[in-house]
Amino acid sequence: MNIFITGSSGLVGTDLCDKLNQKNYSVYKLDRIHNSMGLNSPDWNLDISQDKNTVHANTFIHLAGENIAAKRWSDNQKKKIYESRILGTKKLVAKIIASPNKPKTFICASAIGYYGDRNQELLDENSISGENFVSKICKDWEQITQPLKDHGIRVVNLRFGVILSKKGGALKKMLIPFKLGLGGALGTGQQKFSWISLEDAIKAIIYIIEKPNITGPVNITSPNPVSNSVYTKTLAKTLNRPAFFDMPAFICRLLFGKIADELLLSSQSVMPKKLIQNGFSFSDIDIESALSKTLK
Repeated sequence: MNIFITGSSGLVGTDLCDKLNQKNYSVYKLDRIHNSMGLNSPDWNLDISQDKNTVHANTFIHLAGENIAAKRWSDNQKKKIYESRILGTKKLVAKIIASPNKPKTFICASAIGYYGDRNQELLDENSISGENFVSKICKDWEQITQPLKDHGIRVVNLRFGVILSKKGGALKKMLIPFKLGLGGALGTGQQKFSWISLEDAIKAIIYIIEKPNITGPVNITSPNPVSNSVYTKTLAKTLNRPAFFDMPAFICRLLFGKIADELLLSSQSVMPKKLIQNGFSFSDIDIESALSKTLK
């Protein structure tokens, strides 16, 4: 099977490529096309050849997009975050539809931000979308992929929870303050934190590739979401550090701007209903063992 991947240098993409290669899949990393000024455009180079023969994809995995939490959200940054996902995906979908050799499967990243801030409500793939900026990104991102279904292509939208890895993402950013004993809960600490280990996230994507009956949105989360308070206390315990420095909501907003309400203080208790129904076996079920294994 030939698998084309965008975002192959990211946290998920790097490990996913390694695991697919270990399973003897043929992996091809797609890069953005550079314009005359050397800037990346939202277009993709699908012209891949090997030994003078054109390579056609059986599966596309689209993970590329601007880091959503890299900078404070100015209007310009929000536009950049939105367009990196919507325009890039729209171009890729159009190219696939125009291709005489269409893949069987298109797997596209999304996020549990789709659901918005939902307090303690238990959510699954059938839950409605939220109404904030991140919800709009995810909803529009998923919608852009839907025309592929009219061409007989299986479409899967990966709604990622917070991925636990010391190599990147939210956990890596938290390690320094927590190692210094400066960690603590954010806001009330009662907001739900839906997480998944990097190992399980990669396993889930490969499982989806190999299970053609899985379609539509799929929550890539552990079946055991925890509160922010439990998560931060468990992280501190794992690092053998105290966690006394709770950060009130207004301080979060002062430091992080609009990111605070939509990412740090937002509550999503998300269940991976489709993965469970399709027999997926998680390696990391509880937050304590997952953090211990991740940080060893």
